[in-house]
Amino acid sequence: MSITHRTLVALLGLLALLGLLGAPASAATGTDPKVRPLAKAHAHNDYEHGRPLFDALDHGFTSVEADIHLVDGQLLVGHDVPDLTTERSLEALYLEPLRERVLANHGHVYRRHAAFQLLVDVKSGAEGTYAALERRLRDPRYSFLFTAYTGGKVRKGAVTVVLSGNRPREVLRAQRHRLAFYDGRIADTADLGPGSDPGLTPLVSDNWTKLFTWTGEGPFPAAERARLREIVRTAHDAGQRVRFWATPDTPGAARTNLWSELRAAGVDHINTDDLTGLAEFLSRRGRP
Repeated sequence: MSITHRTLVALLGLLALLGLLGAPASAATGTDPKVRPLAKAHAHNDYEHGRPLFDALDHGFTSVEADIHLVDGQLLVGHDVPDLTTERSLEALYLEPLRERVLANHGHVYRRHAAFQLLVDVKSGAEGTYAALERRLRDPRYSFLFTAYTGGKVRKGAVTVVLSGNRPREVLRAQRHRLAFYDGRIADTADLGPGSDPGLTPLVSDNWTKLFTWTGEGPFPAAERARLREIVRTAHDAGQRVRFWATPDTPGAARTNLWSELRAAGVDHINTDDLTGLAEFLSRRGRP
């Protein structure tokens, strides 16, 4: 008898509640039902916050970014090699806390159901690091968490893992079953739009300053506003989401102006290191 993904998650949640999976009492940390998930909130370099993952969850973020390096078989989290420690592994900072939280919330990261993205920025060699990551994702302890691509179809899970940085595109493309997806580049015509496969590339991202000159000061040039909206329209028509990095992130009018334009254009993930600032911006402008 086969067991569906939905049934498996429900069963695991029941076992966790009964204490049979060893989920500690801290599994419910950050599951305050008053926290409203913010669909556009992306925590850039999330691991640099005092409480990686949990600070973002406490603010309602639905996307977090973790840089990883493969070191002696371990996937360590940090921007640069001198920052790495064995205590700060991908499992310790992200996979295990997400597992505990999803079990506590009956198959979801938030009690108020919302899609959640783990953007993994690969800093070491593409193929070797992905092979090590894939082993972690396929581990039965974690595999039930993830959105899966199988035989041309996408099955949604509580967490969608997307690879950025050093991405082994052809390896991912050749896999009939995988638990990770590809972060495309907006400037690459093979990644953006109808010619791309959202089953491989559900997200397209790029450096804002390489595509636009405006950084929030003064009026947004009409031609650039039109280009931004065309990028979003093209991506959405192809079933893709849009993110920009290197946008202004210092509190002030320029940042507010740019965030306002991103939101008005329908950009899916607004990038920030200022969790409180973006949460307040999104919350005071109504529900996403």
